[in-house]
Order: sequence, then C-alpha cells, then structure tokens
Amino acid sequence: MKTVLWTSLGIVVVVALVVVGLAAGWALWGRQLWAAPSAYALDRGPGYGEYPGMMPRMRGPWGHNRDGWTERSRDLGEDSAYGDSDGLTIEEAHEAVERYLRSRGYEDLEIAEVMAFEQNYYAIAREHDTGIGAMELLVDRESGIVGPEMGPNMMWNERYGMHHRGMMGSGRRGNVLTAEEAVEVAQRWLDANRPGLTADEHAVPFYGYYTIHTLEDGKIEGMLSVHGTTGQVWYHTWHGDFLDIMGEEEAH
Repeated sequence: MKTVLWTSLGIVVVVALVVVGLAAGWALWGRQLWAAPSAYALDRGPGYGEYPGMMPRMRGPWGHNRDGWTERSRDLGEDSAYGDSDGLTIEEAHEAVERYLRSRGYEDLEIAEVMAFEQNYYAIAREHDTGIGAMELLVDRESGIVGPEMGPNMMWNERYGMHHRGMMGSGRRGNVLTAEEAVEVAQRWLDANRPGLTADEHAVPFYGYYTIHTLEDGKIEGMLSVHGTTGQVWYHTWHGDFLDIMGEEEAH
C-alpha cells in the first residue's frame, strides 16, 4: 500500500514539475515574441501590439552570395566602405541583389533602394509595372549572401512571402489602410514608444503592409512596417545604425 502511495505521489510531483516548466518556458517565449498591446492603430481597439525584431543577422546556406551558393572566394581589398576592409560596398550590395533576383527569375522586379546599416545591407525590390514593393532583402556585409528579410516581409507579404507559399492561407492581396493612414499610425506608435523619432511622409506599399523610414532630426534612423489592415506595427530592430542609402532619390 505504501509503495503504491509513494509511486502515485512521485508521479504527481513529476507531472507538476513538467507543467510548471512548460508554463514558465511559454511565458518567457511569449514575452520575447510579443510586446504589450497599445492603442495606436486608428482606434481599432486593444490587441494591436509591436512585433519586435527576430534575428540580428542573416546566416546560413539559404542565401545567395556573389559567387553563387558557396562562401565568398575572394577578398575585397582595402578600399571597401565604412571602415571594414573585408566588407561589401553599397554598390557591390546592389549588384548582389540584382544577381539574386535574376537567379530566381524575377525579371519583372527592379531595385528601388539599397540602404547600408551597421549590421547588414537592406534592399527593396518592387514590381516594375505597378511600383508596388515585392520583397525586402538583406545582404550580409561580410559574405555578400542575399536572403529575404525576416519580419513583415515573410509574415505579412501576401504575394511574395509565406502567404504566397501557402503557409499562412491568405487570399487577399491589398491594403485597407491608405499610405497616409499608415504614416499616421506609425507616428502615433513612435510618439508612444520611441519619442523623438518621426515617421517619413512616404510609405512604401507592399502586398499587405507598408514600410516607412523613421527619422531623427530629419535624418534616417531606421524603419518600421505597418500592417495594411490591422494597423499593427513591427519595428525593424535588427539593422543597427544607419550609414548610407542608394536610390529612391536618396531617401526623398
């Protein structure tokens, strides 16, 4: 009888520890993935929170570098930009993105802009015929590897992101919010969460969202994205300090 009692008690303790551990892990994971809701989304009510950054830098074999699908095979010399003798210049990053698009058959896409940041290069590819943004890409500053940006580009992009590949199941390809409304949403979010920053008046439209430069003292500081229906804001936290830009009339 005692043996059965102690065995049952031991099972209960083990199950309780497992449940507590899972609950604690879920809570910590949730705090990392989701920020607290805030009332900035055109008075759409609670539940529209910030999506924080997911990955600081792009690594791995899924990207495409200047030499194909292998690691870079040559050094760039001492004249590269931004004090990194082993890194790409913004012109080389632009060329890497062009090769990436061609290698995937995107003949109808053009590069709208390339931005140099401390952690990576960032590029927008848009449709030549419509002018609508197709995808946001990152270029590794050291290896030249090009790959899709994490965040809105993957999760909200209804034509070129996960939706298009059938992972999220969306049939709608448009924005309910206008570009002007997206800028207003962005500014309210910045006022509440990053005082001192302003939203650029130009919002780049994508299929399902907008991406907007954030400004500090009138100069580019970074960027954020606004969901085209819900007004959710996703601040791009993975770029680091802004350094330079090529294209789009040099940041308007």
